[in-house]
Amino acid sequence: MEQINEFTVPEELDDERLDAVVASLSEGQSRSYLKSLIKEGSVLLNGKTAKPSARVRENDKITLVLPEKIIPDILPENIPLDILYEDEDVLVVNKPKGMVVHPAPGHYSGTLVNAVMYHCGSSLSGINGVMRPGIVHRIDRDTTGSVIICKNDAAHNSIAAQLQEHSIVRRYFAILYDNIPEDEFTVDAPIGRDPKDRKRMTVRSDGKRAVTHCRVLERFGQYTYVECRLETGRTHQIRVHMAHVHHPLLGDEVYAGRRKSPFITQGQCLHAGILGFIHPRTGEYIETHAPLPEYFEDILSKLNNN
Repeated sequence: MEQINEFTVPEELDDERLDAVVASLSEGQSRSYLKSLIKEGSVLLNGKTAKPSARVRENDKITLVLPEKIIPDILPENIPLDILYEDEDVLVVNKPKGMVVHPAPGHYSGTLVNAVMYHCGSSLSGINGVMRPGIVHRIDRDTTGSVIICKNDAAHNSIAAQLQEHSIVRRYFAILYDNIPEDEFTVDAPIGRDPKDRKRMTVRSDGKRAVTHCRVLERFGQYTYVECRLETGRTHQIRVHMAHVHHPLLGDEVYAGRRKSPFITQGQCLHAGILGFIHPRTGEYIETHAPLPEYFEDILSKLNNN
């Protein structure tokens, strides 16, 4: 059954946004999820629907209708996981190349969600809905490396807040086309959906701010091995930013244009190697290191021997 919650706006939340107030008064629910409920008309302000940005006043009445949690038609699958860290709140796994993070049209099995549902059972946060239990962030299908899974809603809210504040450490390793003379460089360019192709992202003036910091690790003449630190986390951010500065990722079949990799890459050479976060329960800083996948090591070895 759906759950109906009613609130009266206290004095300290007078003149705040509706979505912020609902998030403040509702324990265990993310602001993004509540914002989507407001847009769907599942939140009433003084008996009427309102926009997430609507300003509320002291003693206003808010009604929140939480939909019934539907049991997903997504089945647990006994897929081996490379576990980097695990406790009662979070799980960090090293995702292999070719694995989709969460189910979507065309990918309802073999995903990371199928695997963690089998591994964790019913211990997964439900904030992102039945299709994404435990998922608070994602990496692309052909990007390897660290993904954090949240086992309860409190952990999910904590990690989501750290992502929003850009305080989570995310360091990626990539091989780029061409020689890059600078030892360090930063790409600060807004990213949005490509109007000509909805499956692609692009740098555009009306996009969301995106910042990627890069450090050269090794040069191979026609290729450069770099570490990329995400300050923000937009869809395809590193891939779009590197293509924008004319150094696309080796093997990137979407953003590298006509360039073809002479190596077997199965997509872009990009690995989420280091993930650091504040533990949602203990407050301790946790940092995980995912080793480079075999294909990546093989390419580096071949480049070193050329």
